[in-house]
Amino acid sequence: MKKNKKITGYDKYVDWKVFIVPVVLFFVVLVIPTPYGMKDVGMEYTVAPKAVINHFTKALFNKSSSDAEQWQLVAAKMMEQSIQIGALKKPRFLKRDIKWCKKYGIETDQKNFDKAREYIDASVSEEEFLTMMQKGLELRKTGLKYEELSEKDKKTADKGGWHIKVAVAMGVFVVLCFLTECIPLPAVAFCIGLILVFTGVVSRNDVAMLYWSDACWFIMGSLMFAAAFVKTGVDKRVCLMMFKKLAVPNVKWITLIFFLIITPLAAFISDHALAAMFLPIGMLLYQNSLTNDIPEDKELAKLLMIAIAMACNIGGPGAPSGGARNVIMMTYLADMFGFDIGYFQWVTYCFPFLFIMIPVTWFMTNIRFKPRIVSLAPAMDQLKAEIDRMGGWNRHQIWALIIFIIMVFGWFTEKAFYDLGIYPIRTGIGVLAVAGAVAYILAGVVNWRDYQEKVDWGVVWLYAGAIIFGRVLDDTGAAYWLARTVIDFLAPLGMDAGIKLMVVSNGLTALLTNLMADGPAAAAVGPITLNMAGLVHPGTTFLPFMAMSTAIASSFAYCLIIGTPPNAIVYASGYLEPKDFLRVGIPVFFIANIILILLTGVYWVFRGFSGLPGF
Repeated sequence: MKKNKKITGYDKYVDWKVFIVPVVLFFVVLVIPTPYGMKDVGMEYTVAPKAVINHFTKALFNKSSSDAEQWQLVAAKMMEQSIQIGALKKPRFLKRDIKWCKKYGIETDQKNFDKAREYIDASVSEEEFLTMMQKGLELRKTGLKYEELSEKDKKTADKGGWHIKVAVAMGVFVVLCFLTECIPLPAVAFCIGLILVFTGVVSRNDVAMLYWSDACWFIMGSLMFAAAFVKTGVDKRVCLMMFKKLAVPNVKWITLIFFLIITPLAAFISDHALAAMFLPIGMLLYQNSLTNDIPEDKELAKLLMIAIAMACNIGGPGAPSGGARNVIMMTYLADMFGFDIGYFQWVTYCFPFLFIMIPVTWFMTNIRFKPRIVSLAPAMDQLKAEIDRMGGWNRHQIWALIIFIIMVFGWFTEKAFYDLGIYPIRTGIGVLAVAGAVAYILAGVVNWRDYQEKVDWGVVWLYAGAIIFGRVLDDTGAAYWLARTVIDFLAPLGMDAGIKLMVVSNGLTALLTNLMADGPAAAAVGPITLNMAGLVHPGTTFLPFMAMSTAIASSFAYCLIIGTPPNAIVYASGYLEPKDFLRVGIPVFFIANIILILLTGVYWVFRGFSGLPGF
């Protein structure tokens, strides 16, 4: 095991000959003059919201925002937030509730919320509301000119532009460090926090809080329960149940079963959960396949780990429940254009993508990794012998399985039960994972030493840093600036309409999602491309097609460890290097983009959408 763990890079020191390159490039980006486009986006993210809120309080109540009453300010803030997500019509505004306000950081109580909503409902017609929102949108996008700002607002816009430049420079630094592994990867995660504090993007207090999120808790908890599975031997029993029916337990058929089981499930179940569930099984298969003749087969370990991650990654687009990105794009489409995509309708359009990607990704994974051990029959025989020696299920194994089943049930139901009012609070899958890990200790299944020695804590910190990185790209407007810059650059080349626009949108979303979470990637590109789609192909099938393709493209996080939680989870096995994700990720990335365009141009266009005219 120690030999295998060396390949993670944890035992290496900094390679200064390589590390100097990302360091120099980071400072080069910082010292170049801030481009006007960055200042413009910085202005849109910092100065424009206040200007738009002030515009609404004057238009609605003839008061400046500083003089408005609390409920009036709530109404204006709700309208400003609606502009940010492209929802300009009154009916969409009236569907908002206080949960929506809390989601977007609009502080209010039920009394002020009800008063604001009732006023808009009773006193503002749909035509007046739309006119006000369009003027607010124009003010946010083009109404403010950097040169015409007050000195105070210029400083605010400059600060916003600086934050974007820091985020871009940090992106160059982080990606190069991850690709070259010139510095231990958990150290890169801490560098991210240090960069943000020393450049003034976040405060010393805020940076510590940013290092934790529900996704980080999930990865930590899932690695802890994997340790419990391995210690008790439950992983052996589950693995044998899955594969004992294979007549020929060849590694190719084993990986195919991974894809056939995991990928469809990932459309309905969290890909985090599936990666965590199958990680100990993949590790067990590898460890039991080694022999005295072949004491180590790195390619086999990498093949099994990458197969699990890829199977999780390609499954998400299949159904709305497959990821936040799907719901985000469905919401954008409904808010901006009033088109609703039903759950089953989404499945019928997007599930064929999974049917194509399963054999393609399976084939590519097996082509890129060439293990010396191809038959896992000895591993199956050894597992059976070990289980026979175990005898029946013992108390620790039963408790490990019971706690795991309860935890998985919670992962599947916590959001749906909260929405139905069955659960009083949203726990999040991360809290449930940690609760399961604590339950293993309380039940006597493991002690803390098991977690201390068997959990790769470096991966937990690594993904914590990745969360901050993606959040900064999103919050500062850096992702939006990149998306807008690319699309503005390609527009004169005729790439701003039809399938060509979709190619640009998909490619840009796919690139961003490897650097940040899939939801923020879709959220950054979606409003821009949907707005363009509404201008060049209004009222056509192009609008729902653009929403679905953007959501699917935001799942193409195949190339970097930080791209998606399954990548980080399998990296915790200790058998992978960052470049191993590129071996499969790069070809699958391009193939997936081509398949998505073909799916759109052939199947979707042929089928149409709910009676809408084609484009």
